[in-house]
Amino acid sequence: MASIHNEHEPLGGSILSKTTLICGILAFIAVVLLAKRMILGLGAVTNLNNGYPWGIWIVYDVVIGTAFACGGYAMAILTYILNKGEYHPLVRPALLASCFGYTLGGISIVFDLGRWWNAWHILVPAYMQTNSVMFEVALCVMAYILVLWIEFAPAILTRFHLTHLRKKLDKVLFVFIGLGVLLPSMHQSSLGTLLVVMGYQIHELWQTPILPLLFLMSAITMGFSIVVFEALLGASGFQRSVKHEIPQLGKLAGIIRMMMIAYLVIRFGDLAVRGHLGAIFSSGIKSVMFVLEIALFATPIVLFSSAQKRASKKFLWIGACCLLLAGALYRLDAFLVAYQTGPGWSYFPSVQELLVTIGIIAAEILLYIVFVRKFPVFYTHKLTPAELAAAHTK
Repeated sequence: MASIHNEHEPLGGSILSKTTLICGILAFIAVVLLAKRMILGLGAVTNLNNGYPWGIWIVYDVVIGTAFACGGYAMAILTYILNKGEYHPLVRPALLASCFGYTLGGISIVFDLGRWWNAWHILVPAYMQTNSVMFEVALCVMAYILVLWIEFAPAILTRFHLTHLRKKLDKVLFVFIGLGVLLPSMHQSSLGTLLVVMGYQIHELWQTPILPLLFLMSAITMGFSIVVFEALLGASGFQRSVKHEIPQLGKLAGIIRMMMIAYLVIRFGDLAVRGHLGAIFSSGIKSVMFVLEIALFATPIVLFSSAQKRASKKFLWIGACCLLLAGALYRLDAFLVAYQTGPGWSYFPSVQELLVTIGIIAAEILLYIVFVRKFPVFYTHKLTPAELAAAHTK
């Protein structure tokens, strides 16, 4: 019997829909506000101050957004480094989401720079601060954005029937796949190092020398979770059958569960070794945020505890959502809630900051929809009329 999923195909269909219209409006609002920021300065749009030089833009667009965009990185480790070829149908959708997540995150960094016109200094050796963690993160993110688009290039070349160029690229693609594993490993761990160098300004529930390890582990796990999330959401939104991918998604859930067990053991072990377990119950709102964060991290361990549960779309969906929320909350807590800059300073994002963040998310969704409809991204499993009718009756 011939395989149903023998090649990637564009989904086709109209780009114009209620979803794309709403996303377009939200993205346009963000563009207008960013133009205002570029003309009038950060103070005209944000609530940033000398005590809080970074806010929700950096925390979401870079710290959280790039972790959400680790699907391509996580699947590259699994498919190409660990040679698990069965996951290949899940790679390209994850890679596309990574392209947009990192590209928009990288662009948004420019808007958060006070002197954005000096951004080009990062590429000039005379200005490079090679001992700076932030320099390493910036350089790695820039390089990884380029690598991601090269990795995705076969889909673009196929769409425009440039077969000869694709064959040439295929011969050297392994080099970029290797870089696509190395670069995120460097900058995702270094995002944790950014907090390590801040010392006592980060609350003891989050400040630890092993932050690079915790950030890297949670980023990889978020990468696997976003693959599960996108597969299930895409099946619903694009009326695709996901039954052929459930076995692979279930195995990813098993990996997520084991990594979360290891993550929580390491994290609580670190708190015990440093003598800060008591801070869990004595840190006010920080204790509440910490417990919520841990509860979300622990939920997939329970939901993915058996093969039967890992084969359930319901449990896969809830577990993936909980893990993504947990990873996002961990980064939000570490970079904002746990940040103690000193008395007299406070920060809460302005409405305009939140609208820009929402607009960036909307732009990612809009671009993703456009690309999957026009480019060969998915191994297409369209619902049969019977399956479509059954889906509508549930």
